[in-house]
Amino acid sequence: MLGLLGDEWTLLVVQQALLGATRFGDFRARLPISNSVLTARLRLLTGEALLESLPYQSNPPRSEYVITERSRSLWPVLLSIWEWERHWVPDHDDPLPGMRHASCGGDFAPVVTCGSCAEAASEKDVVAQWGPSGSWSRSIPVAATRRRSASDQSAGLFPQTMSVMGNRWGFALLVAAFVGMSRFTDFQTQLGAPPGSIADRLAIFTANGVFEMSDNRYRLTEKGRALFPVLVTALQWAQRWYQSAEGPAVALVHTACGRRFVPVLTCDQCSEPLRGAHVAAVEKNS
Repeated sequence: MLGLLGDEWTLLVVQQALLGATRFGDFRARLPISNSVLTARLRLLTGEALLESLPYQSNPPRSEYVITERSRSLWPVLLSIWEWERHWVPDHDDPLPGMRHASCGGDFAPVVTCGSCAEAASEKDVVAQWGPSGSWSRSIPVAATRRRSASDQSAGLFPQTMSVMGNRWGFALLVAAFVGMSRFTDFQTQLGAPPGSIADRLAIFTANGVFEMSDNRYRLTEKGRALFPVLVTALQWAQRWYQSAEGPAVALVHTACGRRFVPVLTCDQCSEPLRGAHVAAVEKNS
């Protein structure tokens, strides 16, 4: 999951596929991405079964890329990103639309609840432990992504999320912060990341207000802690689609009820569990 979702172009291509893009030209028109990078990401996503390549023309050969159950099930992650950007990043060129729940007709915000007890949950009452197949050495990326240039920092609907999380080391660093790491040396030693990569991500997190530094420690701010829904829904997706015969990599426990924590997004208006097909964007003046 870290190697796949911790890449900004992968997330952006999946985002656009879920929004209706199917052909190479659709993605090129919607994203500031080169032909070679788009070709590589489409090949990766097809290989990972997040997209399916279907021929629609034989002369010359052309294919379209359609979403699969695996990519469709990413909607809780993207919905959580949408809510975080909407609440914490006010300086979008175009304001993000609100969310409407078709089941109750209300404009809503998603709430993370515990699948075991149905109560609302936050990072303060969820404890993470390594499972049978989990460890830092097995759960960190094995390759680095390129750094974005200043000219393409604003790509996509969620530019700040991409600058914070659209990097394999960045995603791992956030997870480490949520389980209590705060010192540069601990991040570097535990993750085994190049010092330059750690310094780069820490600078970005601090500049974006996700971390604050004091006493030589990097601590999550309120804005950073608000990324909790993004991380737990991404973890849930990973443990559904990338299972190990040994068991899960991470075990989450909801301390309020003492049982296994499985995140469920619910509507803050009607309290019903959300479904991707029942969520619609709504402009502020509608």
